[in-house]
Amino acid sequence: MKSIYIFLLIAFVLAGCKDYLEEEIVSGTSYEYYDTEDGIGKALNAVYAPLRDFHATENVGVDMNVLGTHIWTDGSTGKVFNEYNATLNSTHANLSTLWTAYYRGINTANIVIEKTPIVPASSFLTTTANRNQWIGEARFMRAFYYFHLVQQFGRVPLQLTPNLEARKDFQRASVAAVYQAIINDLRFASASLPAVARNYGRATRGAANHLLAKVYLTRGSAITDARGQKTTDMDSAAHYAEAVINSGTYSLVSDYGRLIDIGNQRNSEVIFAITFNPDIRFGGFDKTGNWTHVCWLWGYDVVAGMKRDIPNGRPGIRTVPTDYALNMFDWGKGFRKWDSRFYKNFKWVFYANNAATIPKWTAANAPNPSLVGKARFAEGDTAIYLSMDAGVSDATIARRSYTWIPRNKFVQGTQKRFPVLLKSLDPNRADLTIVSSRDWWYARLAETYLIAAEAHGRMGRYAKAVEYINKVRERAAYKEGEVKPGQFLTTEGGSRADLTKSTVNQMLIPVDSVNSATKIVTFMMNERARELLGEGHEKYDLLRTELFYDWVKRYNTQATGLQPYHKLMPIPQAVHIDRLSDPTNKDHQNEGY
Repeated sequence: MKSIYIFLLIAFVLAGCKDYLEEEIVSGTSYEYYDTEDGIGKALNAVYAPLRDFHATENVGVDMNVLGTHIWTDGSTGKVFNEYNATLNSTHANLSTLWTAYYRGINTANIVIEKTPIVPASSFLTTTANRNQWIGEARFMRAFYYFHLVQQFGRVPLQLTPNLEARKDFQRASVAAVYQAIINDLRFASASLPAVARNYGRATRGAANHLLAKVYLTRGSAITDARGQKTTDMDSAAHYAEAVINSGTYSLVSDYGRLIDIGNQRNSEVIFAITFNPDIRFGGFDKTGNWTHVCWLWGYDVVAGMKRDIPNGRPGIRTVPTDYALNMFDWGKGFRKWDSRFYKNFKWVFYANNAATIPKWTAANAPNPSLVGKARFAEGDTAIYLSMDAGVSDATIARRSYTWIPRNKFVQGTQKRFPVLLKSLDPNRADLTIVSSRDWWYARLAETYLIAAEAHGRMGRYAKAVEYINKVRERAAYKEGEVKPGQFLTTEGGSRADLTKSTVNQMLIPVDSVNSATKIVTFMMNERARELLGEGHEKYDLLRTELFYDWVKRYNTQATGLQPYHKLMPIPQAVHIDRLSDPTNKDHQNEGY
């Protein structure tokens, strides 16, 4: 393994000043500097920095958490993690990025945990409670990193004390031991952190309780995996989720569209977010910015009447919603027209921004001879319209003035055009080449409700599960007086009389929707996907429920190389295995690699 001492130095170079959001470069520091309150405070800032390396730097987090699932498949640039082909091996750069960044964060957290109780106080650390708060932040982040590592790689080295010199003898701990360490850290954090962070983006009691609930749910969901699960795990998951729900600190945003509006990204529902700053000094313009905005867009800029611009975004053509993703809002029962999340989650219309390429009517397609030779639409008019209409003929499509892409034309061979997920798009970038400063949500209250619901449901408390599920689904409904999108009439078969009526009653589910062990798991998988679409939970939900192989094989037709062992990623070769004293020992690598 690469020396954790090296990780520490890198982390300190990245260390921030007074605010996690405003990180300055710090260089030329000695280890003794971290025997001071100022030094350990900067080290604590540095503990947060690796969050950005995985979740939103370029495509790493999208590749490893979103692609290759039953919900998302490849557009054209993410084949390795979607097809599960031979290139997915221990040399892949994404694996090294995650491993290096998170062990850097872990070792920096270990320094903070060791030093904070003993450094002389100069300002903040004048009370035991304040010292415990800093330790709680570090332990929260250490747990956060290990939770991702254990889900991605299974058995990993478990280091709970600082490493300050090169070592070549790291051994992998059992998955059960890693989970227990995570729980120990989070329980301390829950007892030590404040309800409200001193700076947005830092750990809080609510974040610790939410993550603790999720960890208990994950450990307790195991069927054949050995995660150290206990019979009390579901009760613990429900307890900590309800601590968040009942805290009064968070509330659901009333409208789902408002929730995902970039102008409202720091809202009452967010419990923990990975933050980004648009200022060039603080990472907004380089690879520490949020790159995920490029992953969801297809090449709209080659369609007549369009060119690439900032409001529409930079197409990376990386993720495509599967048929499963589009079907799960409806299942042939008409639910899609009641669930506002479907149309609010996606971009369905592109407006013309390139007068030079607007097509003209021809004698073959003009609806009126007088239109021949005239522009089919003007700049600012609809240039592209995507819809869920199926079985639309080419002749019918050609009669539209704009480019109409109905469902049966979303994927045509290598041409992939589809509804675009809005959650990561950033129309506020200053330049076409600049990355996004949009935050990446890790935890929000809607998920807390769903964690509580699943935990209760797995214990057979189906009425309580439905109570929490319906909190989320009620918000997802159209409200009385809210005008539904035009597709409600043109595609979904809705009536004008219902255009502004509430759909709350249609969205609420009865107990018999979830009143068995199989029903609760299946429903929760789908409800989580509907609510948290594209937020990076897709793969972890499959792994947690041990449905990964079966569901990906069944619903992602491009996952042609998938094998059961792909539930775990390969341990990185260059940054870990090759640096050990016995790199040929097969125990250092996961099965299949």
